[in-house]
Amino acid sequence: MSTFAIPLSGLEASSDALDVISNNLANLNTDGFKSQTLTFGDIFAQVQGQSGNGDPVQIGGGVTIGNTVSDFSNGTPDSTGVAANMALQGNGFFVVGNSSGTSFTRDGDFSVNSAGQIIDANGDTVMGYQANAQGQIEQGSALAPISVNAAGAIPAQASTSFSTTTNLQADSAAGTTFSTPVNVTDSLGETQALTITYTAGATPNTWDYSITLPGAATGAAAATTLASGTMTFNSSGALQSTTPAATNNAITGINIAGLADGAANMNLSWNLNNASGSPVITQQDSASATTATDVNGYPAGTLTGFAVQSNGVVEGTFSNQQTLALGQVAVASFANPEGLTQTNGGEFQQTAASGAAVIGQAGAGGNGTITGGAVEESNVNLSTEFSNMIVAQQSYEANAKALTTLDQVSQATIQMIT
Repeated sequence: MSTFAIPLSGLEASSDALDVISNNLANLNTDGFKSQTLTFGDIFAQVQGQSGNGDPVQIGGGVTIGNTVSDFSNGTPDSTGVAANMALQGNGFFVVGNSSGTSFTRDGDFSVNSAGQIIDANGDTVMGYQANAQGQIEQGSALAPISVNAAGAIPAQASTSFSTTTNLQADSAAGTTFSTPVNVTDSLGETQALTITYTAGATPNTWDYSITLPGAATGAAAATTLASGTMTFNSSGALQSTTPAATNNAITGINIAGLADGAANMNLSWNLNNASGSPVITQQDSASATTATDVNGYPAGTLTGFAVQSNGVVEGTFSNQQTLALGQVAVASFANPEGLTQTNGGEFQQTAASGAAVIGQAGAGGNGTITGGAVEESNVNLSTEFSNMIVAQQSYEANAKALTTLDQVSQATIQMIT
C-alpha cells in the first residue's frame, strides 16, 4: 500500500542521514577525513487525474537518496614535527601505491618503513618523481616510491675556489705579518690546511702575500709556497690591484700536486670580490682580522634528516651540512572528485565518473601546496553536524508519527468494514 510506503521511505532516508552524520562525528579526529552529506530527491509523482483546468493532479511517492556529497574543503594543518608528515592545502590528493595498484588520499600521516620508503597508515608507499645523483628532479619520469635513504651518502666534492673577508691594519710597520688559515677539501674529502700570510710592505698601502701548504700534505720536508705576490690599496683602503694581476678579480693558478693521501691535483682560485662585486680585502685603521671565510667543496656526508618543501620536494640534509633533493611527492587532481569511491583507511579510487587522475606537482597546475611536518585535520564541523542531527531526528520522528497515524486510520477503516 503506497500510503505506508511514503513515510517508510522517509524513515529510511532519515536513518541514512543519521548514518552519514554519525560517520562524520566518528571521524572527527581522523586526519584528512572529508565530511559528507546526503542529498535527497522525491520519487516520481503519481498522476491521479486532472483538475478542472487540465492541470495534472499528482501525489508524491516518497523520498529517495540522490547522492552522497563530500566536502573537499581544507582541514586545518596540525604541526606534528614528524618529517614524513604532510598536509596538503588546496586541490589534489597524494598518490599511494602497492602491488594491487594506485590509490589516492588526503591523509598525510606518513611514516618511514624499514626500507627507507615513505608510507601511509595502510603500508602503501607514497609515490613521486625520483631525483638523480645531483639532486635534480626527473620530471615526467614514471612514478616510484619516495625513498629517504636512496642517496645514503654524497661523495666528496673538491674545492675549486675560496675567499676571505679580511682587513689589514693601515700604517702597519714594514715587515708586520698577519696570517689567515683556509681549509680546503681535496677529491677524497680530506681537509688541506692552507695559510695566507700577509706582510706589510716598505711602500705605503702595499702588502705582500703568500699562500703555503704544510710539507706533510705532500710528504715534503718544508712547507710549499703555492702562490705569492703583492696587493696595493688605494687611499680609501680598498684593494686596487695585485701583482701578478688578478684574472676576473681572482688570483688563479693556485695548484696543489702530489698530495700524500693520493687525492687528485687541485687547481684553486682566490676570489677577491664578493657576489656583488665589492672587494673583500681592505686596509683600514683597525686591527688586522679575518671575519669570514668562504670555501666551496665539501667532504663526503651521510643522510641525517629530511624535510618536505611546499612544492613536494623531499630535501635531504647531510652530515657535511649539504642539502640534496631526494625526490618530489606527486599530487593528483581529478575533473570530478565527487566521482571518486572511498575505501578503508581514507583512500580513494578513481572511477569513470571522476575521470582519470592528472598527475603533477604541488603548487603547479592548480594543485595545492604541501606543509611538511604537519597533517591535515578532519574538516568535520561539530556544530554543523549536531544541527544536522537534530533535523534528521525530527524528520525521523515526523515520518514515524505519519506511519502511526496511517496505521490508526487503517485500523479504523477495517473496523468499519467488520
